[in-house]
Amino acid sequence: MRYIDLRSDTVTKPTEEMRQAMMSAMVGDDVFSDDPTMNELEDLVAKTLGKEAGVFIPSGTFSNQLALFTHCKQGDEVIVDQFAHIVQHESGASPVISGVQLFTLESDLGIWDLKKMEKMIKKRTISTTNTKLICIENAYNGRALSLDYFDEVSKIAKKHELKVHLDGARIFNAAVALNVDVSEIAKYADTVSVCLSKGLCAPVGSVLVGTKEFVEQARMRRKIMGGGMRQVGILAAAGKIAIEKMSKRLIEDHENAEYMANLLRNIPNIVIDERQRDINMVFFDIDDDRKFALEDYMFENGVKILEYEDGFRFVAHHDLDRKDIKIAIDLVEKYFQ
Repeated sequence: MRYIDLRSDTVTKPTEEMRQAMMSAMVGDDVFSDDPTMNELEDLVAKTLGKEAGVFIPSGTFSNQLALFTHCKQGDEVIVDQFAHIVQHESGASPVISGVQLFTLESDLGIWDLKKMEKMIKKRTISTTNTKLICIENAYNGRALSLDYFDEVSKIAKKHELKVHLDGARIFNAAVALNVDVSEIAKYADTVSVCLSKGLCAPVGSVLVGTKEFVEQARMRRKIMGGGMRQVGILAAAGKIAIEKMSKRLIEDHENAEYMANLLRNIPNIVIDERQRDINMVFFDIDDDRKFALEDYMFENGVKILEYEDGFRFVAHHDLDRKDIKIAIDLVEKYFQ
């Protein structure tokens, strides 16, 4: 049975072009940097994001944690949003792997009070740690944060001689929403992690980019973390197509998400979080106690959904069309009639 899957864009399958490219990819031992296809992918992502070099990582969590591990020493502090992926969805990895202290700062959907944030920056004393890194996200859930805001964060970081890491898992979605080149977002961060396996449809992987010196250090630490890989050109082949082609079709997912949002707006008691309607996600709540059984009902009728925090998050992606979306939202409406 084919399910209509609205849970995430992580469920996307590799395209047929990706599968063919994977099957015929030139490969080598990546631990020796001898895999030609992987070398091409890392160079491509770095160039696309306006950075000097890149290193392939199996997952977004691995990539973010490798960035912290490379930027920081044990006992350093990292300022991060209290609901950031690094805090909420990476299994408490930061103190385990890097030995860092996370200072979690409250935001308004990814936007800090920057005066407050600057006051939280610490210098090493006998009683305090040393702030070393600021971590930001774009897109932040369903919201694309402005370049002006990133510019202000970057200026504060430079003023205090801090580094900035951008969790750019969906940075291409943010670029589409802001109508800018992806490098215009990336330029405000020293390092960026970008995911290939969400809306871009590659089966595996993220790429961490930065200066050549940083990437050389990160490659060594990747090996420490068990990330030394061999003939991974078969994965890089799909990643190249993700960057070169799939990144250019994300506007379709954004438009389909807006189509989905319009259908949901017609259902009584559904309240959409309009502040998170920038990319391919629709966040909403339902003012009806029957919502707690909606997930089971939808699954029984061939649709996979996911409760998210206090409500729901439906995600448009490459493997869905408007017919699928209409079927799914009609089921939601039928359930509450």
